[in-house]
Amino acid sequence: MTNNTASQPAEPIHPTMKAISQDTLGDPGVLKEIEVARPEPGVGQVLVAVHAAGVNPTDWKHRRFGAFLGEPPFTLGWDVSGVVEAVGIGVSLFKPGDEVFGMLPYPYGAGAHAEYVTGPTRAFVPRPAGLSHVEAGALPLVSLTAWQALVDNARVEAGQRVLVHAAAGGVGHAAVQIAKARGAYVIGTASAPKHDFVRGLGADEVIDYRTADFVKEARDIDVVLDPLGGEDRLRSLEVLRPGGILVSILPGNFGEVAERAAELGVRATDMLVEHDQAGMTAVAALADSGRLRVHVSKTYPLSEAAKAHAEGETGRVTGKLVLTVRP
Repeated sequence: MTNNTASQPAEPIHPTMKAISQDTLGDPGVLKEIEVARPEPGVGQVLVAVHAAGVNPTDWKHRRFGAFLGEPPFTLGWDVSGVVEAVGIGVSLFKPGDEVFGMLPYPYGAGAHAEYVTGPTRAFVPRPAGLSHVEAGALPLVSLTAWQALVDNARVEAGQRVLVHAAAGGVGHAAVQIAKARGAYVIGTASAPKHDFVRGLGADEVIDYRTADFVKEARDIDVVLDPLGGEDRLRSLEVLRPGGILVSILPGNFGEVAERAAELGVRATDMLVEHDQAGMTAVAALADSGRLRVHVSKTYPLSEAAKAHAEGETGRVTGKLVLTVRP
């Protein structure tokens, strides 16, 4: 039977919560821990007590430039792992006490860098027993991006050759594993100190982008995953076999790429990640089977979100950074 009223937790929740917010755009110093009203789940929503929340490049880009969210104030964060505290009208998939993880609707559903967050029920799936909250909090955005790029857009199949740029990064290290799980031959680009890490993910070859030209090293590629943009995106078209596809996760200013792709007889598309319960279910299954592991480089308490942003902006992080909110 459909719920007619919101389901509340057994014990009252404190009416306020801590959250990371900013009043202006700028460097990590604009991030402040504040006390705000705890949200209530609306129709078709769940209220989640956040245990861990990933930090992604899109967080510091929004902090600095506003991007899709425009002018502050706002609370960032799309990755969530936690426990359902209450459910809104019409919710039947989860109940208070369920452990879940997922990605809030991108871009306008941000708010995970807080003690509680609300989101649509179908942004979440049950947390696999084999994943800690920290691991689960690191996984959603990068793995969904990689899944939607490689599976939904590129339709990667067994035996195909896949080139993953920035293979040691957040999206890259998930993409290597997802492509391998699909039976592909995977080539990654990374700096030399990260080659062992990328091979450990399952990559068949690793190219040092600092000393080698990937256009000469990688040939007859079926799929390129591009998290870089710029000149590398354009040059990546040259490694594709006829009919191959480049999927860029950095949308915008794509006209030149599309024109060059047409000249070469290949395909190119750009995309933004979307919250997606079917994709999260597939990601959770891969993680539960051990075929998808998330590498957490470092964790920070919620109050030190600014330090996590500063670390991330160095561009040297392997895998993911995570904010811990509850034990």
